[in-house]
Amino acid sequence: MRVAIVTDSTADLPPDLVRSRRITVVPLTVTIGEQSWLDGVEIQPGEFYRRLAEAGSVATTSQPSPARFADAYGPLLEEHDEIVSVHISARLSGTFASAEQAVDSLGARDRVHLVDSTLASMPLGLLVLAAARMAQDGAGGASIAEEVERIRRGTNVYFGVKTLENLARGGRIGRASALVGSILQVKPVLTIQAGEVTPLERVRTWERALSRIVELVRAVDTGKGVCAIVGHAVDEDSARRIAQGLEDVADTLLIQSLGAVVGAHAGPGTVGVGFYPAELYPLGLRLEAGARARNL
Repeated sequence: MRVAIVTDSTADLPPDLVRSRRITVVPLTVTIGEQSWLDGVEIQPGEFYRRLAEAGSVATTSQPSPARFADAYGPLLEEHDEIVSVHISARLSGTFASAEQAVDSLGARDRVHLVDSTLASMPLGLLVLAAARMAQDGAGGASIAEEVERIRRGTNVYFGVKTLENLARGGRIGRASALVGSILQVKPVLTIQAGEVTPLERVRTWERALSRIVELVRAVDTGKGVCAIVGHAVDEDSARRIAQGLEDVADTLLIQSLGAVVGAHAGPGTVGVGFYPAELYPLGLRLEAGARARNL
């Protein structure tokens, strides 16, 4: 391929898709107590949530250094004409800023196209998969970046959390801070707008929150389906219920675990879906038994 695709570990993409789509993932770091791990490299979701529960404390995270990005970009620039690097919202993390510094240190602004997704996790993963498909089809870097921006404008995410404590402690709560103190009475449906976590609706039960998420996603279907990734933090049952509610309108439908960094901020029990109308850019990926994706 002429163009290499890079993202960060908050895209939470399944390893088999990362390998098959030749995506380079730059990891963030997660810390519990005195011990730190590279997200998705040195610690996987299952182990992270187990350690988090055993520790009985909160986890902290940190962005990749510019040097880590430079170490990823350098070899890729030797083997490819260009790079498209798509990342977590700059308002949620300093990851994008680190990528910018790395590009400048390499003097590669003309060859590395940076995209701030303004999102994280499931919807970020969708944008990265779209970029990878375009690269495989031979599109140039500038064209891919422009198309990803176009798709991004139609991409959204809705999710529910069992508690706002993790978002509040990590400073990622954004405009949802207005809900702190009422979480025992309501189950918020949240979204990300302008790069920040934002409350959308408040419902009385978790069951209603899941149903409402399905309703909101189905509402964007114009007859050509939706591309969706359902993510969860140790609540696969809720994730599968959302997926079942979208099965008949899905062009793309994957279920994935939220990685350590996203899970550290959203908290165990978080469930949500990132999506866009398939007419923007169909991917044709579906979940198989064993959580492996296949092309339709």
